[in-house]
Amino acid sequence: MGSLMFIASILMIIGLFLVFKLSPFELIDEMNRLLSKRKKESLKSKILAVKKVTKKKGIRYIIFETKEILRMSGRENSFFILLVISLILFVLGMFIAVSINNITLIPILAIGLAMLPFWYVKLVATKWKSELNNELETALSVITTSYIRTDSIITAIEENIDYLNPLIENIFREFLLDSKLINSNLKMALEKLSRKIDSDVFGEWIDAIIACQEDRTLKVTITPVIAKLSDMRIVSGELNNILYEPVKEFLMMMTLVVFNIPLLYFLNKEWYDTLMYTTIGKVALSISALVLFVGISGVIKHSKPVEYRR
Repeated sequence: MGSLMFIASILMIIGLFLVFKLSPFELIDEMNRLLSKRKKESLKSKILAVKKVTKKKGIRYIIFETKEILRMSGRENSFFILLVISLILFVLGMFIAVSINNITLIPILAIGLAMLPFWYVKLVATKWKSELNNELETALSVITTSYIRTDSIITAIEENIDYLNPLIENIFREFLLDSKLINSNLKMALEKLSRKIDSDVFGEWIDAIIACQEDRTLKVTITPVIAKLSDMRIVSGELNNILYEPVKEFLMMMTLVVFNIPLLYFLNKEWYDTLMYTTIGKVALSISALVLFVGISGVIKHSKPVEYRR
């Protein structure tokens, strides 16, 4: 009966959002905005607001970072689908916790399951970022070689555009169209190109190319920038080998924790009843779920590829 009432409540809430054409994420942002107004702003926060530099933390930062990853990979339209999946998992987590009558588990399971799609995107983005760095190393090397010979960045890109991987090719093709047909200011076109890829090394390479437009003798500064990508690839490979064993052990322990719960039902019914139906067991189950989700977040956070930061 409790499960039916819970499902009815969820459907009623969804119906109210649809009738009034409201978005739950807009509602959350509005609540955060109203609550933030009550707090006294410090001098540092005012300076950051003037500079338009706002540091996002927690869940908002994860959602923002996921959106940026999808934008850079050309899949920004998938963000809405990701939000829908996250909302479904949020409701599913609440339903599971209510069905086993564990109130302390409701927020942990709901938020933890809702974050799974965002963590998955970040995990896939780690591999995508490594491939992007490898492609950048190749692309910038051949373009730099042509640029040193021709003294024209447009000519250098045109000579090598057909040999680039589609991941990088589209970005440089947009630059060629922009510099030839839209904006005759090469410096502005290069600055716009640097914002297409979230990489400090790529931004430093663009800055070196811009500096060379005024002083040709600065071309010797371009090659050391590309060498940083080679260092990143080597260090990233070594780091992956170091992290492989800890990640494998964590996945094994996570599997044991999850599957031990139904296993207790067959091995020792009394222990299973203690875990599922007593107050101490419910609290222990909630703590285990919290540690599990925090561990997943930590593993994904430390699985990012190595990058230079300026």
